[in-house]
Amino acid sequence: MAPPLKIAKPRNRISSMAGYAPGEQPLRGESVVKLNTNENPYPPSPRVLEVFANVSPDDLRRYPDPAANAFRDAAAKLYGLERDQIIAGNGSDDILNIAIRTYLDAGDILAYPDPTYSLYPVLAGLQDVTVAPVPWEAGWKLPVNALLATGARAIFVAHPNAPSGTPVALEALSDLASRFDGLLLVDEAYAEFAEHSALSLLSVHKNVLISRTLSKSYSLAGVRFGYGLSDPSIISEMMKVKDSYNCDALSILAATAAISDQSYAKGAWEKVKAERTRLTAELVARGWDVISSQANFVLGRPPSGDGAGLYAQLKARGVLVRFFNLPGLTDKLRITVGTPEQTRALLAALDG
Repeated sequence: MAPPLKIAKPRNRISSMAGYAPGEQPLRGESVVKLNTNENPYPPSPRVLEVFANVSPDDLRRYPDPAANAFRDAAAKLYGLERDQIIAGNGSDDILNIAIRTYLDAGDILAYPDPTYSLYPVLAGLQDVTVAPVPWEAGWKLPVNALLATGARAIFVAHPNAPSGTPVALEALSDLASRFDGLLLVDEAYAEFAEHSALSLLSVHKNVLISRTLSKSYSLAGVRFGYGLSDPSIISEMMKVKDSYNCDALSILAATAAISDQSYAKGAWEKVKAERTRLTAELVARGWDVISSQANFVLGRPPSGDGAGLYAQLKARGVLVRFFNLPGLTDKLRITVGTPEQTRALLAALDG
């Protein structure tokens, strides 16, 4: 008789948690209006396509630069920083993960305003870090005192916030940083679509880390590239923790080309912001309660208050939006700002 099969058991924390649930990705060539994962609706800079057209065999045969220094130098020039103030990652999610692994031990507390990016508790759970979600104050204002009261060793704040799209006042972030002894990570995945950023805090507060991504603003979600900006003392510690080659050669080339073409990128951002205004107005005219957004998406409550039902209805009509089955969000939908043509298709599906 054959011995019983033995199955490896994961850590208790892993078996008891539900991992992160990404938005739906249609099959290549599938005809849908995709407004669910906040990709930029416009193509990346032509410089990116030129880079891919000129990739050499050695670019693929050899390991990439482990520090992505070409990108770091381009970003340093753009922001008026030094190379040692920048770390590159496999999307900004990688930066978040590296930060947690660098600054939080098992049992430490990670605090953040809630609701926000749903990946934060997942990454914390992987490291046996305790999370302390704190409700936003009225008007989506940063709950500075409540965050400090958690006893956290690190605090994550998304600006603009996801999924609301609401900005965070610089004064509040600066106040929090000055009164906090731990790491304050400002997640600026959508900052290029906002009226202000937290970059000015870097010259004042050495405990601030800003994470950014090229997925939304530079139309490079498919190549996965993000980066962090901070004091050299923080970046040097994070460099010890990151994977040896966390960015591949093609993503480094693409990201460097994209961030070096600011004229093209800014043109796309302006088109997204203009369409955001139109989309908001069209939804409000149909009875939606839409939160004023400074991101490349809007969060709104349809007149029915049935987020799940309307999500399913739109999907059946070939339009993908995002529904969050989370407290405070079940009556709402998050809609990515698309092209004018995509907005027309969404509105037709709503009116149908």
